[in-house]
Order: sequence, then C-alpha cells, then structure tokens
Amino acid sequence: MAGKKEEHHCELCGREVQQVSRHHLVPREEGGRYGATADLCQPCHSTLHLTFTNRELAVLYNSIPALQTAEPLQKYLKWVKGKRLERISNRRGRSKKK
Repeated sequence: MAGKKEEHHCELCGREVQQVSRHHLVPREEGGRYGATADLCQPCHSTLHLTFTNRELAVLYNSIPALQTAEPLQKYLKWVKGKRLERISNRRGRSKKK
C-alpha cells in the first residue's frame, strides 16, 4: 500500500512502532555477540541501557520475560504502553544502586 509505513512490534513493551533496533540479550561486551537478540523500540532500548549495567543485563535480565518482570522497569513499562512515541531522549546520568 503506497504511503503506509511498515509497522514493527517491540518485544519488550508490545507496542507497534515504525522502527526497531536489535538488542543483544547478553550484551556483546559480556560475550553475547552471536547470542539471542530481541527487536526493541528505541525508547525501550535506551531505557534498558540507562537502567542496567551490561553485567546486570547479562546475568539477571538476559531474556524478554526477565526484563518484563524486572522491578526497576515496571513504572516505565506501564507508562510507555499508552504512548505513541517513536524516540525518547533520556540523557540523564545513570543512577545505579550498589
């Protein structure tokens, strides 16, 4: 159909979006270069990398179900599900609790 943009599905938030990026479920820096990936919208992908370290992603949150139930993401996931945004600028500093 002419003029209609292709829709994609974000595996984390479940929204239909125009563009997704490939997220390595185990980050490349942690040995996941050739491992499983997931298609995520830009807001979800950015939020993951601002919320968790690569080590946390590799060890604790290396699957979509683990990410969807991660306590630090619950407020964000509830918020983003009702939004029609394609991009988010979250350039705030990382606030990691040790």
